[in-house]
Amino acid sequence: MIKKGFFKELFKTIALIFILSLVVNYIRSPETYNTIPKLELVTITGERIDLKNSNNRATVIHFWATWCPICKMEATNFNSLIDSDINLITIAVKSEDLVKFIKVKDLKYRVVDDINGELAKKFNIGVFPTTLIYDANGVLKFSEVGYMTTIGLKARLGIVN
Repeated sequence: MIKKGFFKELFKTIALIFILSLVVNYIRSPETYNTIPKLELVTITGERIDLKNSNNRATVIHFWATWCPICKMEATNFNSLIDSDINLITIAVKSEDLVKFIKVKDLKYRVVDDINGELAKKFNIGVFPTTLIYDANGVLKFSEVGYMTTIGLKARLGIVN
């Protein structure tokens, strides 16, 4: 039988973990571009992406790596944005076997191969995964470091849109 105070303690614990994660995220968030920079990227399929041309849509720039355990766990979460009206760009940093990883995980989104980590340096990203969410005007609204759930991602985009 569950004691009366169990759910109260459980709620307190979850709330504390949530607050601590916000503090850690704030401390670890990179000082990066407050507005989307003028930059042209090329995906592994050869598609050219002009970051400044978001067509008045929110833009998610997600930095990750195949060698990052947390990135592996959250990789498929971003598939949920494929059919949405979001400009999603993911950047795989210093990743090996990238094409194989994408195939095995059945990733549906655009991936830029940041072979030497130059894009990560340009954006001042040092922790993976890191997700930057810009509004339709190209202004940075959220910077998230660490695992992001599908629900958390969509909630943040709901606020931005």
